[in-house]
Amino acid sequence: MMKYLSKTMFFVKQFFIEKKVIPSVLCALFLLFSIQSYASYVLIPMDADGQQNHLKAYGITYWTLSKDLKVKWLLNYRGGSFLLPDTESIRKECTIRGITYEILSDPETEEILEEISSPSQNMEAVVLEKAPKIAVYSPKGNQPWDDAVTMVLTFAEIPYETIYDEEVLEDNLILYDWLHLHHEDFTGQYGKFYASYRAAPWYIREKAAAEKLANTLGYQKVSQEKLAVALKIRDYVVGGGFMFAMCSATDSFEIALSAEGIDICEPMFDGDPSEPGYQSKIDYGKTFAFKNFTLERSPNVYEFSSIDMTRNRRISKTTDYFTLMDFSAKWDPIPTMLCQNHTALVKGFMGQTTAYNPNEIKSNVLILGENRTNGEARYIHGIKGKGFFTFYGGHDPEDYTHRVGDPKTELELHPNSPGYRLILNNVLFPAAKKKKQKT
Repeated sequence: MMKYLSKTMFFVKQFFIEKKVIPSVLCALFLLFSIQSYASYVLIPMDADGQQNHLKAYGITYWTLSKDLKVKWLLNYRGGSFLLPDTESIRKECTIRGITYEILSDPETEEILEEISSPSQNMEAVVLEKAPKIAVYSPKGNQPWDDAVTMVLTFAEIPYETIYDEEVLEDNLILYDWLHLHHEDFTGQYGKFYASYRAAPWYIREKAAAEKLANTLGYQKVSQEKLAVALKIRDYVVGGGFMFAMCSATDSFEIALSAEGIDICEPMFDGDPSEPGYQSKIDYGKTFAFKNFTLERSPNVYEFSSIDMTRNRRISKTTDYFTLMDFSAKWDPIPTMLCQNHTALVKGFMGQTTAYNPNEIKSNVLILGENRTNGEARYIHGIKGKGFFTFYGGHDPEDYTHRVGDPKTELELHPNSPGYRLILNNVLFPAAKKKKQKT
């Protein structure tokens, strides 16, 4: 590349000599040419030692996209680094936000991209084109720290809008590129909190609010209204949307789809008995990810089904880790994007739905992260119609056993959290240049 620059500079010089341009002007022009030729990219390193704030690095990437500038996501290069155009405003924002960055010349950038493109390297440069518009499905009264996704979006300074049942049923999902499902219960069983919290003021208040909302929207039961919401979300994904869900939103969403038209709620939830023999009527063909699961019938058990392995786990906090899978960056860029991290070993964390039974995951669904000690899946991804979904077990990646009423996690103390990085990988995923996918 340098020899072409030299030739260009030679011909430019000859032109100005022939035109008798004064030396001072000529020197200024060559100085400007030289500066523009050598410093043209900002590298946001994402390896373990190279970045002081991994989470905010996603925010500056999103911010750059929002300015109608393209970014290259360097998959498997230094932990999944980002290559941004070099502007004064980007440098300034990196400094303000406490993000480590490096300035690269054109030759340095070209050398990196050549290394990445080599067939011998499991790397790829993916172009990010547009900042996705983000929706978080969550009750209006919830604070940002009630949910790991809203918490990390706020910390990373990535904008989002909160929507709930009214907006979903009014078909407003088409306004968004990416949807996160809060830790919701789509089955109408109020999170299966009955045994422990049925007398708690917050439980009574939330149950009454859910019933009032369902009636206002024209449904007799909360379970019927939540099913209608789940079906709208299903259609959003099938039509090309990106859906990310955590904890109980993952399996309760699947259960609601599979139990369409079937009453699986006991009297304390909806006022009448469940349908006799409802387990045999479950239709696994309607789900995204799971198959052959058995529903938990007892209202006194804090569990939805056999999908979740929380009650069967025999592992201590100190040894609870899961491993991210290694994919081919050139042939499988999507799962590679979703697994970008500065470590392949991620700390485990609990939730109402902590991990998935691999025997109940459909064969066309990818396991992105698994605990190899007890064989559970923690992080899965799949395609549905023209869209994509990702399920992530657990509640808060930096709070091992988050319980009702526990204080919020201070992400200022965890700016390099591998568990939270997985969430942000999903946030940027819809920005990638689209390639045709098999349905």
